[in-house]
Amino acid sequence: MLSLNSPSGEPVPRQVEPGEAPVWADALARVEQDLAVTLPEHRGLQLLAVPAWEEGEPEQVYVALASGTWWGNPLSLDPGASPDDALGTVAAAAQDTVSERLWQAWPVCATHHLGMHLTQEESRPAWWCGGGLKEPGHVRCLVGELGTVRQLPG
Repeated sequence: MLSLNSPSGEPVPRQVEPGEAPVWADALARVEQDLAVTLPEHRGLQLLAVPAWEEGEPEQVYVALASGTWWGNPLSLDPGASPDDALGTVAAAAQDTVSERLWQAWPVCATHHLGMHLTQEESRPAWWCGGGLKEPGHVRCLVGELGTVRQLPG
């Protein structure tokens, strides 16, 4: 892969091209559905590849906001990972980026107004809410389905 550096020598990120990382791109499209429903003004998540600082090292891929900023660790995925594994990895990276760069919890449970966390529901990534003062925690929905009214048992 092409390694680009700025005049100061810092790596210059580039957008990951369509078809270059299809499992991550498919997962990002599903996470983007959740962002579009909850924070439509911040739509446009993207995959950015950052050249390595050391020659011979691979690029690092991050989930970034439309502005090109990101937060957290690069995506790390076993080449044999399932689409659900990729979805969980991308959802976690998106949550880190959105929460840290926008300085707000994301996603937020519409019922309890609390930030949700990733969990697994039937081996699939899902958003979980801790519940209210006297209410138990619950799985709100699978990742990519925040726009639905479906409430999964949890």
